[in-house]
Amino acid sequence: MGYAKASGGWDGNIKTGKGTMKPDNGPEVPFSLATRFEGVKGSNPEEMIGAALSGCFSMALSVGLEKAGMTPQSIRTTAKVHLEKEGEGFHIPKIELSTEVKATGGDQAKFKAVAEETKKQCPVSKVLKAAEITLEAKLVQG
Repeated sequence: MGYAKASGGWDGNIKTGKGTMKPDNGPEVPFSLATRFEGVKGSNPEEMIGAALSGCFSMALSVGLEKAGMTPQSIRTTAKVHLEKEGEGFHIPKIELSTEVKATGGDQAKFKAVAEETKKQCPVSKVLKAAEITLEAKLVQG
């Protein structure tokens, strides 16, 4: 199938330096110590992980719903990526996915089963197995 490419870097020391992350086919995203750990408005690597998981999950869910006989009209997913201190470093123990789907052709039980399986099977979820990934899934009949 191929590969996706992105880059990132950091200039300066940890306190006053600045970093960038750049998807090969998207705009450069700046970040800093303050945007990552001090609540200052701006991006950070965890936000990029959340965006990747939300996009991958949404796309995979559309396929899963179609295979289950449902017709998806819109899928909107958010990811809350938790970053916590662990010893001298940090780790991502949990990612909370929340999705709202407008679809026809199925009920809540079928929808929830497909959504849970998608959470386990989307490629980005698989690579993030070290974190607990929870899912809140809401079906809005189309």
